[in-house]
Amino acid sequence: MVTTASGRPRIFLSSLVGYRRSWVPNDVVAGLTAGAVVVPQAMAYATIAKLPVEVGLYTCIVPMLVYALLGGSRAMSVSTTSTVATLTATTLVTAGVVNEVEDQLASLVTLSLLVGGILLVARLLHLGGIVENISVATILGVKIGVGGTVLISQLPTLLGEDAVPVAEGFIHSLGAAIGALESVNSATVALSIASILVMLMMKRFTPRVPGTIVVATAGILLVWLTNIDALGIAVIDPVPSGLPVPVLPDFTHLVELIPGALAISVMVFLESATVARSLRNPHEAPIDADQELLAIGAANAVGGFFATLPAAGGLSQSAVNQGAGARSQLAALITVTFAILVALFLGPVLSMLPQAVLASMVVVAVATLIDVPLLVRWSRISPIDFWVALVVAMLGLTAGLLFAVAAGVVITLILVLRELNTPSVEEMGRRENVLILHIARGLYTANVRANAEAILDLVHTAPGAVDILILDVKRVEIMTMTVLDTLAALDSELAARGVVLHLAGLPERAVGVAAKTGWFQKLASEGRTHADVEAGPSSAAR
Repeated sequence: MVTTASGRPRIFLSSLVGYRRSWVPNDVVAGLTAGAVVVPQAMAYATIAKLPVEVGLYTCIVPMLVYALLGGSRAMSVSTTSTVATLTATTLVTAGVVNEVEDQLASLVTLSLLVGGILLVARLLHLGGIVENISVATILGVKIGVGGTVLISQLPTLLGEDAVPVAEGFIHSLGAAIGALESVNSATVALSIASILVMLMMKRFTPRVPGTIVVATAGILLVWLTNIDALGIAVIDPVPSGLPVPVLPDFTHLVELIPGALAISVMVFLESATVARSLRNPHEAPIDADQELLAIGAANAVGGFFATLPAAGGLSQSAVNQGAGARSQLAALITVTFAILVALFLGPVLSMLPQAVLASMVVVAVATLIDVPLLVRWSRISPIDFWVALVVAMLGLTAGLLFAVAAGVVITLILVLRELNTPSVEEMGRRENVLILHIARGLYTANVRANAEAILDLVHTAPGAVDILILDVKRVEIMTMTVLDTLAALDSELAARGVVLHLAGLPERAVGVAAKTGWFQKLASEGRTHADVEAGPSSAAR
């Protein structure tokens, strides 16, 4: 975390520490460039959640402003992402929020407040490091599931079908699209294909020019200057002019929203932390997980009162922001100003945007989530990561994205526990009839018995007679009663075999706990505890 001259952590505008006046033009250009990308993209993501497009626009204002004040990343742009928007849609549908728009917005307020509250509680409990331990395989699997689900859900809009896109998962969306094939509108299909091709070509050949703003402008001009709506090309619902206003939450579905809020919170923090770290320059201060939890939690909590989508750091928009020269969160404040101007003055213009163009933006954005080449590469390098990602992705496409996130977290915990529970005892050397063993990991309830068995096996299979065992326990930072009882039992087992146990290097914190037991007091009184291995006995009388 960035600190002030007095050494205290700086909470507000930490990205402006050491700011230079010469950076202002860079931040202004970067903020406007990012705005041209993030505003239409966020509006498109709102349609994923079946919410009015202005919800996405407002997400570019309130959460981004709060993060700019509290966040530690200089270049990260915070609004919403395809993953978060899709999880939001799934959560609202799963919770049974299928009523009028007003009811959906009130429930969205509740959901965003829950997400913000969960992240802020995680900050109070300093859980940032724990959440970051969720494997990249789980994240890839969730993103593949999101990408597949969103692509299929946009098919009816891309094809101009009569069917309303659903947010109930891959299978239901595919069924809805197939069931309405007879209502395909050729003009809409042509517009969708043209929009997608233009964005892909511009991404390939003119990456500095935002393809989203180009196709959005072209779509609006087509509606304004021609009569394409007579061909059956649908436009978005009218976009009201004005700034976001507070909306009261609706607690009718509170309990049903909690599982989804937990899943969204995990993905919000993981995406934001990953983006912040990937954008950090080597000379900048390290990204502090707790500060990011505070900033992104506050962004969601405050944004929630204005009916914004849950917000996270977006990789594509942040990369555009940094690539355009962003030096601080002043660039984000410029983007916020841009979004405010759009909200105040361009509502009637945006209302002429064809739905197919918005759906095309979504498709191009989420297609990158389905990273099949990476999955194939993992199959050769790390089969276990490949299978975790594949299983989570398949669960996301079949059982649902919320279940996939939960399963991915559980799988990660199982893998971590399996790795930690594997005994890690190494032989450090021999001093005549003295065997020295090193415990490479800490001891705790789940792994202490396995390590004790490994120690006995090494003593039993050691060449030559072993009269003294020096156990290097400098990694045992935390001492519990289970560990103490197991070590005491190990001492007795070794004594029955004629081997005397010595402990070396036990940290002071662990000694403070162990010294309260009779067994350790006896060990110390007999001179069988040592500051380090070198202070232990070098041999024993035979």
